[in-house]
Amino acid sequence: MFFTFFKIGLFTLGGGYAMIPLIEKEVVDNHKWMTREELLDVIAIAQSCPGVFAINVSTFVGYKLRKTRGAIYTSLGTALPSFIIILLIAMFFRQFQDNPVVAAMFRGIRPAVVALIAVPTFNMARNARVRWANCWIPVACALAIWAFGVSPIAIILIAGVCGWLYGRYIKPTEQ
Repeated sequence: MFFTFFKIGLFTLGGGYAMIPLIEKEVVDNHKWMTREELLDVIAIAQSCPGVFAINVSTFVGYKLRKTRGAIYTSLGTALPSFIIILLIAMFFRQFQDNPVVAAMFRGIRPAVVALIAVPTFNMARNARVRWANCWIPVACALAIWAFGVSPIAIILIAGVCGWLYGRYIKPTEQ
């Protein structure tokens, strides 16, 4: 588990959301430690918890597999590559920060990171059964955060209450 998550942490640029395709491939497809639905639930819980998203996901996966010991191994495996890379960059960045080649590389990486974040977003939407009839919900939430400065925490709480109300009062009458 440690080496699986170390590899994920080592070869992922763009943060936790960019890790989702690799985590899904390793956890669901290669090792079959979880189903896609279980991983989607873990991602939803990890998003609503404080802390670093990638660490939260790896902690939940590790805990499911081997309880506390698994959570520690997967969390360390995820965090250690970033820690080592950032430490090395901090040691040598001043020497290269004004180098036009390094600046050009960072300009080239930015669009790739956007794509790495977009792909898992669409995959999660498909796995969460977001369809044309209900796609207005994530769009409205994103607009509320971006355009009106609504706190993401408020969005999560409101969505949770609405989901509970829907499941409690509306969905039973639809069946």
